[in-house]
Amino acid sequence: MNGQGREQGNEQGHGRTHGSEHGEGHGQAHGRPGRTGRVAHAIRARRTGRPEAPPGREAARGPKSPGVPSPSRGRSLALAATAAVCVLAATATAPVPAGREHPARTAEMAAAPRTAAVADASDAAGTADASGTAEVSAAAPATCADPEASLRPGDGADGPAVQRIKNRGRLIAGVDQDSFRWGYRNPSTGELSGFDIDLARAIAKDILGDADKVIFLAIPTSQRIPALEKGKVDLIARTMSITCDRIRQVAFSTAYFVAGQQILAPRGSSVTAFDDSLKGKKVCAAKGATAESKMREQPHGARLVTVPNQLDCLVRLQLGQVDAVLTDNALGAGLAAQDPSVQLVGKPFTTDPYGVAMNLKDVDLVRRVNKVLDDYRSGGGDSPWMRAYTKWLAADLKGYTAPPAPKYRD
Repeated sequence: MNGQGREQGNEQGHGRTHGSEHGEGHGQAHGRPGRTGRVAHAIRARRTGRPEAPPGREAARGPKSPGVPSPSRGRSLALAATAAVCVLAATATAPVPAGREHPARTAEMAAAPRTAAVADASDAAGTADASGTAEVSAAAPATCADPEASLRPGDGADGPAVQRIKNRGRLIAGVDQDSFRWGYRNPSTGELSGFDIDLARAIAKDILGDADKVIFLAIPTSQRIPALEKGKVDLIARTMSITCDRIRQVAFSTAYFVAGQQILAPRGSSVTAFDDSLKGKKVCAAKGATAESKMREQPHGARLVTVPNQLDCLVRLQLGQVDAVLTDNALGAGLAAQDPSVQLVGKPFTTDPYGVAMNLKDVDLVRRVNKVLDDYRSGGGDSPWMRAYTKWLAADLKGYTAPPAPKYRD
């Protein structure tokens, strides 16, 4: 959904969080309430008329805080579902007026003071041209034999992109705050947390000497590449798969995680995998995600439903508006951890390496991030990567014993 909006921000201890360019308000279906409670919670988180999010609004609350009671089990599921359909059908294109906050964000904003928003794209991260013309291009080679292959780490000298970040004094990172374990709002602190958030902080520490010198912009899945092209962010750390199509639009670091596409369905469903059991079913995927392209390539007789973010798919699954979700197994495991009535079925049928994405012209930044990743992988079982995996992912995504090895093309 297009349109210019106002970006709202809030200071939250470690770094600042601003709204996305086309920000979306999403409550986390966190905690493990009964089905009626989960539906009602999802409805409350979307009372502005989601799924299409208004321009310039900051993403809303993250997971429900421990100790907050679930809605009454006596509430009618039918009434809840009907209300949700009405809410989701409402138009959602108007920006938030100056000085007013969306009701769904009241608790979040009360927990942290307001700060000045990033004024515009050029003030946020500088335009793509601000990094200058590099002698070596980060653009993709003519043929895409190995999209994971990136540029080798540099010698540590500051190029124009790194210098731009140092002059500003803050790294601007595009992230998610709706993906449990990867990038989500911690209910006990109100801060963004997760595997991708830790990685962005490690990059900020290497460049600026302080892991807290980072501004997080919540970016919808479909706006990751435009945010880089328009210079709104320095980089994207948001479970973004490295593909042949994408490396022609943005530059990627070496892979820092490898996931695969897999089906998420309710327990007891007749959907058993990414196969013909999907025939006649409605399958949800985030717009602009790898899952969307895979569904279009092989629909298996299913009808595709696209939404701004993964969490919207979980809500529609809970409301019975779709029959299954196609997503990365890494994200699907987080969704299943939030709602035990759903599960990953079948097996991953793709290999999707995640990389940090940057503007094609920011060659020196690509090399600097790859240096950070080399350090992040070093140390064996006690490496920063393994510590982050153990902290955030191991409980729901088992079987990883080491980070992926880097691949280079120069």
